[in-house]
Amino acid sequence: MSKEQVIIKPSGLALRLVQDELLSEHQMMAACEESMRRRQAFVGYLVEQKLLDSRRIAIAASREFGVPLLDLAAFELTSLPLNLVDERLIRKHRALPLLRRGNRLFLAVSDPTNDQALEEIRFNTGLSTDAILVEEDKLSAAIETAIEAQDTTAISEFVDADLEKLEIAPDEEEQQDESETKIDDAPVVRYVNKILVDAISCGASDVHFEPFDKFFRIRFRQDGILREVASPPLTIAGRLIARLKVMSRMNIAERRIPQDGRIKLKLSRSRDIDFRVNTLPTLYGEKVVLRILDSGAAQVGVEALGFEDEQRDAFLAAIEKPYGMILVTGPTGSGKTVSLYSALNILNQPEINISTVEDPVEIQVAGINQVNMNPKTGLTFATALRAFLRQDPDIIMVGEIRDLETAEIAVKAAQTGHLVLSTLHTNDAPQSLTRLANMGVAPFNIASSVLLIMAQRLARRLCVHCRTQLDLPREALRAEGFSDDEIDSGLTIYGPVGCDQCNKGYRGRVGIFQVMKMSDAIARLILEGGNAMQLADQAQHEGVSDLRQSGLRKVKAGITSLEEINRVTKE
Repeated sequence: MSKEQVIIKPSGLALRLVQDELLSEHQMMAACEESMRRRQAFVGYLVEQKLLDSRRIAIAASREFGVPLLDLAAFELTSLPLNLVDERLIRKHRALPLLRRGNRLFLAVSDPTNDQALEEIRFNTGLSTDAILVEEDKLSAAIETAIEAQDTTAISEFVDADLEKLEIAPDEEEQQDESETKIDDAPVVRYVNKILVDAISCGASDVHFEPFDKFFRIRFRQDGILREVASPPLTIAGRLIARLKVMSRMNIAERRIPQDGRIKLKLSRSRDIDFRVNTLPTLYGEKVVLRILDSGAAQVGVEALGFEDEQRDAFLAAIEKPYGMILVTGPTGSGKTVSLYSALNILNQPEINISTVEDPVEIQVAGINQVNMNPKTGLTFATALRAFLRQDPDIIMVGEIRDLETAEIAVKAAQTGHLVLSTLHTNDAPQSLTRLANMGVAPFNIASSVLLIMAQRLARRLCVHCRTQLDLPREALRAEGFSDDEIDSGLTIYGPVGCDQCNKGYRGRVGIFQVMKMSDAIARLILEGGNAMQLADQAQHEGVSDLRQSGLRKVKAGITSLEEINRVTKE
């Protein structure tokens, strides 16, 4: 059955809301259809779109189905039995474990008629499941709070416990002689483990261990910005580097060439953190950089990425297509992988075969066939792509299109009934199309295969606890790109301050996007050999916001600062 032929079957709660005249039948059917298209919970969609208040939905459901309505404030969210249910199921079904009594598990839900959630959790836990009704908006906040508290507790246990015993999972692919790699130095072991745990707890994406002539420093990349966190004595630099190489199964005797390795730390029963490790010989010793790879990033919903409404709808519509190519572009560290995996997480269903090839796999997801590129053995992007096409795929993700061979195979796959997702290193969406043409891909193949191109950047979010309102002259605002109408409507601009809740006025990051669909006019321009400037002009004519315009909207909404948007979008 095609996606267009799917029959919408409203839940019992949806029908009850119509009977109680809280929704019209037309509103109910439209909400059911749109929430299914977005793969979003029906109640969550109603609340998000402000079609109904979560309190009224909960009261109506409680009366109709005889399920008790509970205030989540009565529970201590930091001590819920989350370890009984996989985090993926909690987020997927929006069902929060509240209490276990014997063989019964009580779950907080906002839709008591969601039998699929209760059944799947019952099957996975082996426990009898009972629904407790709660309000949708409170449930959303409680799920995030409880999961974050569980992770924080797991990390704090390591900080308080004996860090020498931090569990490091073995790497079966690269076993070495124990006598060759044993480093029996308890203070160094404890120090390195504490640095890694601190990096995880503060949300760093990378850790740099850097030797210099007179000093040794350790830096974290947090919210895209490097900051120094420690400067241990230069005399122990060699032992720190050796410890990291042992943990990542590298050859500690080899100091003349770069090496790659991997470390896996087990934080809790349900959460592992991987570190991708690289060494580089420098003038004063080996520099080591660790990239923190958190599989939890795959659980990020599309709503959390930072799309404008029309951008999100265009993105979701593209990934629902049965075939074609979706390209994501931007510099290293702009969140391309997370965006692609957010799409794959939506598409990851038992009836769909998904295969990815990456360099290397950064986010591991159950149900997706993931391949690490390995040029030494001849496993390139192009080789893996050819193999995928013999593996009965539905969806293919290629880490990056770097050359003509990979581009041509990807285009062929997109034209022969497969959905292909990939990345390019260009500055914006129009340049991605000209980049493919410059590689040697025929213009008619580009026009017929590409569905959507998305350029993106990551900007730091202003801390809501300390941000301050700025008073900028009208001329300055106009020079930055704001229109007179926006300025006259009471434009409020915020700037960073800094407090104990943030990092120099910022906390977290948000995506800035340019989402360009392949329209008939853009396809015609490609066939005529149009350049990137002509394509950009056409996109603007069709209402596609460029990165700068999208960034200014985030400034206008108080999400980030003008200074930050200038940093990530000005050429």
